[in-house]
Amino acid sequence: MMKKPLKRRKIKYAVSRKINGLVFALPWLLGFIIFFLAPLKDTILYSFNSVDVAPSGGIQFSFTGMKNYIDLFTIEVSTKSQPLTRVFVDENIAVFTGLPLITLFSLFLAILANAKFPGRGLVRVIFFLPIVLGLQLITDWTENSVGRGMIEGVTGTLHTSSSTMRLLLTYTFLPRSVVLFLTGAMANIFTLFTRTGVQTMIFLAGLQSISPSHYEVAKIEGANAYEIFWKITIPSIADVTVFVIIYTLIDLFRGSSIAEEVYNFAFAKSKIGVGSALSVVYMVNVFAALGVVWAFMRGAKIIDNK
Repeated sequence: MMKKPLKRRKIKYAVSRKINGLVFALPWLLGFIIFFLAPLKDTILYSFNSVDVAPSGGIQFSFTGMKNYIDLFTIEVSTKSQPLTRVFVDENIAVFTGLPLITLFSLFLAILANAKFPGRGLVRVIFFLPIVLGLQLITDWTENSVGRGMIEGVTGTLHTSSSTMRLLLTYTFLPRSVVLFLTGAMANIFTLFTRTGVQTMIFLAGLQSISPSHYEVAKIEGANAYEIFWKITIPSIADVTVFVIIYTLIDLFRGSSIAEEVYNFAFAKSKIGVGSALSVVYMVNVFAALGVVWAFMRGAKIIDNK
């Protein structure tokens, strides 16, 4: 009697995608465990101790409990003599102000780069220069150029003058806080442009992954450009948008001045315990900001709630 061949158990598509994602992230997970897990553990340990050099050499610990965390927000000040609570508030405001501006500006640039027009190749080269040569190199190069002074001079004079603000307040009926926000954003347009290189590339890849047949069907059905943009383009790049938002948030926090304060406390002031406590608080702040952004994206249905 012949045995029936064993049937292969098929893996569900959703499970397969999760496995593929885990395999893709596995190098990062291994790198984190090998290179970052031990320093992270030591940082948390140092934050609850007073760390000094032992008389016989090495590190000497003296457990202080929550003292470093309490001193951080009651006694210690930043290098600019500001309370650290104020530093955290200012940094969070700057991050959550720059996050939507960079995301929307990157999407705008990606749409321009994806459009068909003469010289599109040159425009893409300009967008991708920060990625190929390094963002800091391009930023330093352009900041030392005459063009930056011209751009900032024009935008600063045009958008921050009292007459322009008066016109906006009179004819747009916008609140004063909104007008100040808009004029400030336009005055910093050059800095905004230098922070959008990677995000523009990601959005451009997402736009090019949309099947042209979707647009053809929409045009046959009589949809206009506005409807095509909101009904096809935006939903099709929802996952890409989530990635860009998270990447931008982490990138903004990475360039925060709080990281410099951690270094100053730990090494310049030789307060390793306080510096470690500041590092832990900063890490918690970043995770809290990610949670806020994640909750907002779920509420706005950018992320699938299933």
